[in-house]
Amino acid sequence: MDVSRRDMRKVAFTALAGTSIEWFDFFIYGTAAALVFPSAFFPEDMPEMVALIAAFGTFAVGFIARPIGGAVFGHFGDRVGRKAALVTALMIMGVATTLIGLLPTYASIGIAAPLLLTLLRFAQGFAVGGQWGGAMLLVTENAPANKRGFYGAFAQAGAPVGLILANLAFLAVLAIFSEEQFMAWGWRIPFLFSIILIGISMYVQLHLEDTPAFLALQKHQTEQAENSDPDQTDGLQPAIKEKSRSPVLEVMRTHPRQIVLAAGAFLAVQVTFYILIAFVVAYGSSSAGLGLPRQMILTAVLISSCVQIPTLFFSATYSDRRGRRGIYMLGAVLSGVWAFAIFPLIDTGEFLWIVIAISGGQLFLSMMYGPQAALLAELFSTHVRYSGASLGYQLGAILGGAFAPIIATALWGTFGIFYVAVYIAFASLLTLVSVLMLTETHGTDLHEA
Repeated sequence: MDVSRRDMRKVAFTALAGTSIEWFDFFIYGTAAALVFPSAFFPEDMPEMVALIAAFGTFAVGFIARPIGGAVFGHFGDRVGRKAALVTALMIMGVATTLIGLLPTYASIGIAAPLLLTLLRFAQGFAVGGQWGGAMLLVTENAPANKRGFYGAFAQAGAPVGLILANLAFLAVLAIFSEEQFMAWGWRIPFLFSIILIGISMYVQLHLEDTPAFLALQKHQTEQAENSDPDQTDGLQPAIKEKSRSPVLEVMRTHPRQIVLAAGAFLAVQVTFYILIAFVVAYGSSSAGLGLPRQMILTAVLISSCVQIPTLFFSATYSDRRGRRGIYMLGAVLSGVWAFAIFPLIDTGEFLWIVIAISGGQLFLSMMYGPQAALLAELFSTHVRYSGASLGYQLGAILGGAFAPIIATALWGTFGIFYVAVYIAFASLLTLVSVLMLTETHGTDLHEA
């Protein structure tokens, strides 16, 4: 079943809107963890560096939850449909983020404050674990084969767009309210905006159909069940046996290599990205770091995200013409090299050089992140695609992004900032090796049942 160009645009922009707000919710937590949460949700007598690591610890919980969400929603998405899984994930994220904005501080309820914060962060990660697979498959399984990378980039672009919205929200409240007002309650306002996600999830539910690949799979399974011999020796029809097996367990049995290499391919993207958007904010603005104005660092991150978006689409479009692996590996190499320029440029304290440092990192990781939706979709069979792509993506997220700010903070405090660059370069090397070990997926037929 072919999707018209008009319907394809509707699917693409709906995926972009949904992922943008979803990532907005996920990213405002990272910014708040760097700026607010150490003082709001932990004891006042805790040393600043320890409180910062504790706040980033709750940040990491969201990543720990992502593979769990990927497994649960992968099973749900491969069994019931891509659309239903996506709608459910969007709803969970909207509720969890709104509740963070209403959460009492440590001064009000004591130890219950960081515990509840951690629980809600887990819910955020659980939702993101399911959201990415649903949005990514919504566009890639609907897209023409020769534009799968391009349309897949709409799901990927939700990350920088969400980051832009998150930083704009915090810059706005920082500009409108005094420092005291911001720390007391102004930081809550961006979290309350997430109620918009509920409206988007309802739109997806009411106005979009499931993907042609999934509908073809359902038709195939129905026909197979109807044509099966009911008198087989074990009393089970093949289609029923296939459907009764968990898609998560099935993909782990049939595609283990692809899952591991997909996670490795994502490692450099995650390590670099979360160091640039979370650790750098703390390093640049804290008294233990450079002590620069928060607005300066947030603005630099915002500009770098604007650079990231066109690079995503360029890289994804290039991969449609020349293959996924070449542009991906080039991005890994350049990210590893650029890692050693990032902090010397930031240490100048000059706004222009800070923007160049962060933008360079964002640009090179976009060369990997742009083609990634198409690459991961093409690695797995239709009946386990949601589960396989989600597990690979979220495993890479937990290994790379979950602990990147914590590891970077520990390396900085113990050995010096140079070793944070070594950390980025090592992650880039692992990604390069992982992609080298993958076969080229460009041109794979996603509609095979």
